[in-house]
Amino acid sequence: MGEFERAGAHSIDARRTAAQARGAAAEALAADHLAARGLRVLARNVRCRGGEVDLICLDRRHVVFVEVRLRTNTRFGGAAESITAAKRRRVLIAAQWWLGGAGRRFQSAPCRFDAVLLDALDPARITWLPGAFDAG
Repeated sequence: MGEFERAGAHSIDARRTAAQARGAAAEALAADHLAARGLRVLARNVRCRGGEVDLICLDRRHVVFVEVRLRTNTRFGGAAESITAAKRRRVLIAAQWWLGGAGRRFQSAPCRFDAVLLDALDPARITWLPGAFDAG
């Protein structure tokens, strides 16, 4: 591998790390925002084969599965438009997996799927959409 190829690979890794850091910061802002509104964060970054969910919270008696989306560039659509049918399926798969394992004590609780949207890493720019999508 030549010097140019190695430098290019390093740049891709650096960008990916920066994007992951922004994602983690957005999730932390979302968790703080929801906690300030009375939700209790039960789990973060739940991943299983074929699924993932950013936050799992308890809102009184509802288990809330939260997708956090940060979109600072709207060239390809905003944060809400980035929650595709495929993404919703991945959240649902992770929700079912969690309820069957670590969250089994919540299996009979009603569930809700929320979205927290950000267009900047700024707590004042958070949009919380309770019931943003359903399991169907």
